[in-house]
Amino acid sequence: MVNDKEVKTAVSPFAVRENEVKVFDGKEGFASINQVVFKMDMGYINESHIKALEVVNEFGFVTSRQVTQILELRGKLEDIEPEKRQNKVAKWLEDLTKSKVIARYYFQSESGKSSYRAYAMDKIATYILKQRNIATTWQPTDNTKPAYALKRRLAANQIMIAYMQKVAAYESCNINLVLYSKKYNVKFKPTGGLVTLKNGADELNLVFEIVRRNEDWQNMFAEKVQLFSDFFENFARNDGGFYDKPQIVFVGEDVQHIAEMFRIIKKVSTELKDEDMYFTTELKHLEPTLENTINVFELEPNSKKYKFVVKTLDILKPGENKNSNDNELNLNMKFNPNMTIE
Repeated sequence: MVNDKEVKTAVSPFAVRENEVKVFDGKEGFASINQVVFKMDMGYINESHIKALEVVNEFGFVTSRQVTQILELRGKLEDIEPEKRQNKVAKWLEDLTKSKVIARYYFQSESGKSSYRAYAMDKIATYILKQRNIATTWQPTDNTKPAYALKRRLAANQIMIAYMQKVAAYESCNINLVLYSKKYNVKFKPTGGLVTLKNGADELNLVFEIVRRNEDWQNMFAEKVQLFSDFFENFARNDGGFYDKPQIVFVGEDVQHIAEMFRIIKKVSTELKDEDMYFTTELKHLEPTLENTINVFELEPNSKKYKFVVKTLDILKPGENKNSNDNELNLNMKFNPNMTIE
């Protein structure tokens, strides 16, 4: 597997290209659950495949490299030689794709075809997971999302994996965070989810909003900013499950994109203060450490112009993760009322 430090690119692979479309690259035709059960009985689909399937279910849209990274972080590949892990995971995902358990897509634009594939859930996967009492919220319409929506998810995954790998204070992540706007009476999801950091008594909740340069992105982003602005303006304890206000982090494709986003925010919102908004790109998270991945806009008092500066955060320091609870009992049970627990 290619390590982060070996990735050499000036443009994120998850940036949107002009006239880009998502192309189905999975198994065509019909596959029955009986065929999959037969393959499981014969051992062609085994527990290793299920480990990969669980990651696809949890993260929605995910690349083979991301599945490998997550399984490594969770200690699920320790019986496989490190240099063989990526190929093994790719084989599991290929087997699941051929059996129509999961779907696969690539991205096509005028500049060519993407070098990676995005894996997603398919109907048969829900049967397998539900039988194991693993909750899934997948619906067939999820796979109709446009290319930019998939790329937002992939960019968010890259950021979350970087926090898991490189930040000692990493506690947990939640890609399905839902917030509520009291003014507009609407629920909304930050496109990048939530990362929670804990260092002793200090806790920091980072809410990520991933923005891509898709068609009409400016208006879409302006609407989202209004929802965030209302959430923070009318925040009360326990809104969104937070004791205190979380920290919003806007993620752009590059620095120029971030500047465009900042101008939109200033036009739309008076509640979101300069010092309360963090900015970054997913490419920054390929760095060995994350202390300097956050930027803010500071207004210079003399020139009245904004500077884009690094905001160093001590809580992002690397080191041994002391919050790992792999060997602890899970006391935060989430039961599905539609399941019968065996």
